[in-house]
Amino acid sequence: MTRKQRYEGIIGWFAENKPAVQSELHYKNPFQLLVAVILSAQCTDKRVNMVTPALFERFPSATKLAIASFDDVYPYVKSVSYPNAKARHLISMAQMLLSDFGGEVPSDIDALMTLPGVGRKTANVIASIVYDKPVIAVDTHVFRVAHRLGLSDGTTPRAVELDLERYIPVHQRAIAHHWLILHGRYICTARNPKCGQCPLTVWCREFPLLNKPAEG
Repeated sequence: MTRKQRYEGIIGWFAENKPAVQSELHYKNPFQLLVAVILSAQCTDKRVNMVTPALFERFPSATKLAIASFDDVYPYVKSVSYPNAKARHLISMAQMLLSDFGGEVPSDIDALMTLPGVGRKTANVIASIVYDKPVIAVDTHVFRVAHRLGLSDGTTPRAVELDLERYIPVHQRAIAHHWLILHGRYICTARNPKCGQCPLTVWCREFPLLNKPAEG
């Protein structure tokens, strides 16, 4: 099976069966999504959704967050991973939004990446969800799924991103991130992937290897 055939089969299945998936992070505007995605680095969406309601009530805008101190923000984020760094990033990010972007979350990938706490993955998430940019954010789930399915052999997230964008049509890239991340989160898990529940095994490169019968 060629890589093109794998893409056609896998993306075709998702398009037919999962046409309306979206981020599991809870947010009401671009600023809230940016905050949530920064907090989600190496942390579950479930945990982030537990802390953001109180955080957003206390700091509903970049203006409010920009004048906060570390001691103001830390109690709201102390249960997420790396809370010290993330509290500082959130404050600095809000300050830069005001000083450099008029308080608006930018749509340009490079501009987004100048914000504290924002790497390429976070920038791509914001650009694709908020501005429907044809980019694919590659996190650990997407990286793992792309390799297992045979969609990429890239050794870095950027290399995988380029492979995915090469084969996935422009109009499907924004939603493809959600397809792959949710598949990795619930089916193609890092440990004990649920191959028996997976609808993609006919196209999966590693399915035959992961499910080899035991030798007698």
